[in-house]
Amino acid sequence: MLPSALDPYARKAELAAAWALGKQADASSLVRRGIATYLHFAGIQAGYTFFAPNIPGYHRLTFELYYDDGRIEYEAPHARGKAAALRLDSLLDRLADQRYEPIREVVVKMLALSVWRERPDVKKIRATFGTVSPSGISDFEHGKGESFQPMFSYDFSLREDQQ
Repeated sequence: MLPSALDPYARKAELAAAWALGKQADASSLVRRGIATYLHFAGIQAGYTFFAPNIPGYHRLTFELYYDDGRIEYEAPHARGKAAALRLDSLLDRLADQRYEPIREVVVKMLALSVWRERPDVKKIRATFGTVSPSGISDFEHGKGESFQPMFSYDFSLREDQQ
């Protein structure tokens, strides 16, 4: 990941980290054993795996796009760039909070409008918001995926122009 010009410094840092963790010490060294004991008790001798403990649920907003010909497509709001995606995720988390209930419909309507602009032939949009909970390891082993618990939904339709 680092530029090749920093290679010599990275190697020195690697040696310093190995020394600080007692890897250079004898296997029977009290320092090395003490560090290893601490790492094992703290649970940091090995990184988290895919099934890390206490993974929180997250929120999802899904749009059902209804067309005149009977077709239905599903779309999620999307952002351009990583910073905008992070802001969108943060916004979705806040929409679940009861304090944001008065402006919830307006925010969802604005997100639906952005999808509508990309697909002007859509006649109706149903926005469904809910909580997604990842499956536990035992559920995953039995073929169960994440679960979705809807919290609210809104229907939006484009008004026909009157002439």
